[in-house]
Amino acid sequence: MTENLEQRPARPMYSDRNLRRRNAVVLGAIAVVLGIMITLVSYSVTIYRLFCAATGYGGTTVRVAEDSSKQAARAITVRFDTSIVPGMPWRFVPAQKQVTIHLGEQALVYFDATNLADHAIVGHATYNVTPDVVGRYFKKIQCFCFTEERLGAHESVEMPVLFYVDPDMLNDRDANYIDTVTLAYTFFPSADPDAATDLTRFKVIPPAGAAASAERGHQLFVATCGGCHSFDHNAAGPSLAGIFGRPAAAAAGYDYSQALRAEHFSWSAARLDRWLADPQVAVPGAKMPIHVADERDRRDIIAYLRLVTEQSQAATGVTAIR
Repeated sequence: MTENLEQRPARPMYSDRNLRRRNAVVLGAIAVVLGIMITLVSYSVTIYRLFCAATGYGGTTVRVAEDSSKQAARAITVRFDTSIVPGMPWRFVPAQKQVTIHLGEQALVYFDATNLADHAIVGHATYNVTPDVVGRYFKKIQCFCFTEERLGAHESVEMPVLFYVDPDMLNDRDANYIDTVTLAYTFFPSADPDAATDLTRFKVIPPAGAAASAERGHQLFVATCGGCHSFDHNAAGPSLAGIFGRPAAAAAGYDYSQALRAEHFSWSAARLDRWLADPQVAVPGAKMPIHVADERDRRDIIAYLRLVTEQSQAATGVTAIR
């Protein structure tokens, strides 16, 4: 028995080459796993933000291109809260404390920002709504929080946010009882200042008593009206080409509300002011969901619309507007 064991051939051992190959494979696999883990850690904040933006998780609002929902009878109150990180020399406050809107109804609100420093500062705003469950139904069409923002030394601007609360919230038993939510923003210095846009594309706050400014009106029009209106074609709203002196509901090819079709007036500065102040009051049953509460803003938008109409009429030889 002992002799047979001693005569049994020895089990072959791995060669040094095979061992090195096996070790290299193991080390390579470990390196790949570590690389994946490092990448996930490096981009975890970005991935988390993208996830939250897509799902509304953690009270993060959802970004959309337009309001495709139908307005519901149920109303909801949206309150606003603002803050800045310690040491950032900005003043940042909501222009209104709260608004009450119907679910599915678009709301346009403003936030005032002032750079108190002697140099330009690039900032970025984080945002969320509470209760958190409303995040997936709180949908923003336009917001200064989408990009890095630069504000010049001692400049002041009014920044718009266009949003609505989706009526689908009524079908969520965890959210359908909520009638008040808070939209909160915090501004902090940007980590990517080279990607900043200039906040003065929004509403530069004029001094008290300043005359109507078509230049400021242009900025306001782009920020407030440009998403729906153009001067050369119908979009979500009708073309505004030659709006001064034009009869109501006269843009060819646009599907106006029956209420506006039934009106018999031409657009003047006074008519435009009443319309912009509250279309539903000016013409009950009108389709336009946005209003411009600030009298200065309406004045400057109207000055810009007048200027565009005058320029168009001068180019075509049409008689001056009324």
